[in-house]
Amino acid sequence: MINAKDVAAAWDRIRPHVRRTPVFEPAPGSLGIATPIAIKLEQMQLSGSFKGRGAFHKLLSSQVPAAGVIAASGGNHGAAVAYAARALGHKAEIFVPTIAAPAKVARLRHYGAVVHQVGEVYAKAREASETRAAETGALKVHAYEDPQVFVGAGSVALEFARQAKFDTLLVAVGGGGLIAGCAAAIGDRVKIVAVETEGTATLHEARRAGRPVEVPISGIAADALGASVLGAPNFEIAAKLVRESLLVTDGAVRKAQHALWDELRLIAEPAGATGLAALLSGVYKPASGERVGVLICGANTEPALVL
Repeated sequence: MINAKDVAAAWDRIRPHVRRTPVFEPAPGSLGIATPIAIKLEQMQLSGSFKGRGAFHKLLSSQVPAAGVIAASGGNHGAAVAYAARALGHKAEIFVPTIAAPAKVARLRHYGAVVHQVGEVYAKAREASETRAAETGALKVHAYEDPQVFVGAGSVALEFARQAKFDTLLVAVGGGGLIAGCAAAIGDRVKIVAVETEGTATLHEARRAGRPVEVPISGIAADALGASVLGAPNFEIAAKLVRESLLVTDGAVRKAQHALWDELRLIAEPAGATGLAALLSGVYKPASGERVGVLICGANTEPALVL
């Protein structure tokens, strides 16, 4: 199981290639929250989400063949892989489901990737990517089950902890790579709380079952949090280091997106606003004096859906 030293080593490796994203600490009462909060603006990361950290770490840690790299993605991971591949001089093919947001598909093409839209859900796109990788010999870059990917993603938690003081970190969960990396990085000293939408409850159901189980995927954040089964290595870490698993409604996520724009002029995609939604909706209730960190993990959405 990966640990904080592994995450720190990954951070050192990728630091020249990624952004140190800022942290914003709203004035007391902002967003209608009395609790002191710190918001990590990781939606400003290269390629528009935290995924750039894991993608760079995987490519920098691997021998990339002439055929390049292949990834399946709801959009953000694919954009990160395409961006990292272009920056490091590799070819990229990205498979996305048909529900992928047009803004994300456009970004993939902008980064020079060959894009294939296959199937209605992420699982179908992943199957197609596996077949294609077997044909070409390209390096597979998995979105969340590859330790080299999620150890890179965890660097965002180390960076955040050096920028602000918080007792609790709210993290959105899809396949579990981000929360696994964050938990490995700082879960021994900070309370890690998982937040999912009701339509993407992979970790929540895995915790109830005691193991990863397949769940139906739907709703506002399905394009980004749409893994139907939590990654096995991710669950191993989450089972030990994640304290709580919470569910929020699609309506709460949309309200969080609008609050970020209306009060702070920040754009977040639904997955990016999911952690904040738990706080704004009261699903997560901080204790008196508790300091809360919130990770805004992505901004790849159509602005018209937020403004």
